[in-house]
Parts: sequence; C-alpha cells; structure tokens
Amino acid sequence: MLPATFKLCAGISYRHMRSMTGLKKNALVAIHHELNRLAGPGPSNWISQVRRRSSLLSSRVEEGGYSEAELSYVKQGEDALQKAISILSLPDGWTLETVAANGDRVLSKVLPDIGKVFKLEVMLEQHPDDLYRELVGNMEQMGEWNPNVKQIKILQKIGQDTMVTHEVAAETAGNVVGPRDFVSVRCAKRRGSTCFLAGMSTQHAQMPEQRGVVRAENGPTCIVMKPCAEDPNKTQFTWLLSLDLKGWIPKTIINKVLSQTQVDFASHLRRRMAANVSKETAANVSTEMAYAC
Repeated sequence: MLPATFKLCAGISYRHMRSMTGLKKNALVAIHHELNRLAGPGPSNWISQVRRRSSLLSSRVEEGGYSEAELSYVKQGEDALQKAISILSLPDGWTLETVAANGDRVLSKVLPDIGKVFKLEVMLEQHPDDLYRELVGNMEQMGEWNPNVKQIKILQKIGQDTMVTHEVAAETAGNVVGPRDFVSVRCAKRRGSTCFLAGMSTQHAQMPEQRGVVRAENGPTCIVMKPCAEDPNKTQFTWLLSLDLKGWIPKTIINKVLSQTQVDFASHLRRRMAANVSKETAANVSTEMAYAC
C-alpha cells in the first residue's frame, strides 16, 4: 500500500493529472491513511509529531492560497518528508558502512524502487535550534564551509516550509566523480524541539540542465535534529541520503563516495559551528568592552 500511495502523490505533480477531479483529495486521504498505519506500537516522538501535522497539506489545498505550480512544490516537499520518515522508522535491515574514530557512523539499506540509501548518525554539541538556523536559515552560505558544495542558491520560496534550490557539488579528489548539480524541492519544519529538512529532486524553469555539469537526482533525503535525551543542549543528528549520481560510475565507488561525504559533512559542520561560537564570543567581549568604556 505504501508504494502505491507515494506513486499517487507523485502523480499529482504532473499537470495532466492535477486536473483530474478528486485526485488531490484522494492523495491527501491516502497520505493520512498511511501515516496512521505507520504509527504502530511505540513510534518515536519526532515521527509522531510530523504525522500529526500532515493535515497542513490538506488545509493549504482548501485555502487555495497557492498557484498550481506552487502547490505542486509544496506537495513534493511533503511527500519527500513522509517518505524519509517511513524509511527512518524502519528498525531492521541496516548495514554498517563505516565508523569514525569519534563514533560517527554511516549505515545503509537497499529499498525497492529507491535503491541504496545511507544514514548518518552523529551526536553534535550544539542545540538543534542553532543547527537549524545554520542549515536552513543560512543555507546559501554552505559553500563557504563545506568543500563538497560549490554553491547553493534558493530559486523560489513557497510559504514558510517549502523552497526550491539549485546546488552545485564539487568534484571528488582525482575527479573520480565529476561536477554534479541538483535541483531540489526542500521541506523545512520544526515540530516541538525537533527540526527537519527533507528534500527530493524536482524541475524548475529558472534552472535547466547546465552544459558540462551532470544533472544528478536525489531523494528522498532528510536531516533530523533532535535534542539528546541525556543533554538537551546536544543534538542527535540523523541524515538520510539517497542519490543517483548518473553517469557510468561503479557502484563500489559510489558507495564509498557517498558514505565518506556524510562523514566529511559532520566534520565540516562541527568546525562551522565551533567557528560561529568563537565569533559570538568575540562579539560579546567587544560589546562588553564598549560598554565599559
């Protein structure tokens, strides 16, 4: 039932299907049904929080506050989030790919119709709110601190939760994997103390395929930032990654590149957050000195 539901949701992103009477409503009912079914015994709090908010999509349809194109992006973002949640809620079948010296680890799982997905699990010293501000509020600055990203540009914002972005990824060492770019719809949400950033590939008129750059595809992907149970000022950080890099690249190389990319991302993010703290401390000292004078 779950794959059929997501196919139905994906189908309404096509113009000729969006016009079909009752299809939007059926998609919303199907999502609601699947979310209730997924809420089995003992789901974690962050999964429950997102499922309770699935009615947002229905209310937006009823309000009619978006154009057809905007509504399509909103639905794609919601679909990416719900797909990612369903994957992350699967407790079994994960294979350990790598473990860093600091305990960061990457696991993988092969899924029907999606392929191999990767899951990064790390503990970060910062509060989820601080990480959310950096990864969502300062998204376009990621190229400044993550060498795996050349540029991220927000092409369009729809409401508070949805945006369409263009990302240019740097080539790997030795150009084993050449430059790739992605056009993605992203769904950013905060539910209680837990933060989410989900996404999947889409199309946008402002960013057709670029000459000399392979247009790769991603999704569903999702970052979940949840306060640590032992210390709420720390964050249990999970990143689900699903990429199709396109081109003739052996799977062994792809698997190594993607798992290493996730481990590297955690290291780069730690350095960025530490630098932010240093800047804030320096700014506070300067302010205090100014008042003292």
